[in-house]
Amino acid sequence: MVDLTIADHKLTAATPVCWRNGYIVLLEQATVSVFDHGLLYGDGVFEGIRFYNGRAFRLQAHLERLFLSARAIALSIPYSIEQLTHAVIETISAAPEINGYLRLVVTRGPGPLGIDPSRCHSPVVFIVADRLQLVSERVRSEGAKVIIAATRRLGADGLDPRIKSLNYLNHILARMEATHAGADEAILLNSAGRIAEGSADNIFIVQRGELLTPPVIEGALDGITRQVVLELAEKLGIKAREIQLAPYDLFTADECFLTGTGAELIPVGYADGRKIPECPGPVYSRLAAAFKELVGTESP
Repeated sequence: MVDLTIADHKLTAATPVCWRNGYIVLLEQATVSVFDHGLLYGDGVFEGIRFYNGRAFRLQAHLERLFLSARAIALSIPYSIEQLTHAVIETISAAPEINGYLRLVVTRGPGPLGIDPSRCHSPVVFIVADRLQLVSERVRSEGAKVIIAATRRLGADGLDPRIKSLNYLNHILARMEATHAGADEAILLNSAGRIAEGSADNIFIVQRGELLTPPVIEGALDGITRQVVLELAEKLGIKAREIQLAPYDLFTADECFLTGTGAELIPVGYADGRKIPECPGPVYSRLAAAFKELVGTESP
């Protein structure tokens, strides 16, 4: 359902689009209450979703993960998966470009001050369609520079990494470290000193032709693009394993790359000042080509 006021405004390529609780609205109408617990306490969940050629990529997987995250924090989403599917389609149709990025957010909604969510009775759902480019095309072709962040990933015994919550301060602090160091991304370690993930992406390394990535229990988000890469590796006959990784494994890797909905696939050229020998490497190149082909197949 489209708010009629939007018909009086011309959308341009630089105009983000927002769907909010059933309506496509203008940006000035896309507001949340200052008492919303999503704003006050990070109490909510979200999904980032790419769309190509006007079609959301792996939409059902994203929506299923959204509902699991919401269930894990006892947050009731006032729409079904089918209704949110239609909402995503409507948002993409209103977007001025056929390729872009969606942020689908569910907050606990407004309530009294204090962290008790029991008096928040109206969850807020909104979807923003815009453009997102995490790195430049030069970095994407030549390779990113990453650092090992001093900021540690919150442990799975404190907050399960499978919950995609609105509280990203931990990752923001790591990203700030990367910026201060002149790097493109930060890699977070868990409390045991093992590699978990990037600030906004999953990490893969290649050793002697074998593809390796940390298991979710190590603090890695169960990424949709991560799963796609593992599926593609199997189809291409590339041996892949989920295995505990230490910084040493990253420093001595033959190849390294990052994956994520926002990142897509990004090769890594340097890790804490150490040059990764092959960037972009042959395993990455095969997977990146297969990913591009898959996108073309699923979003013709």
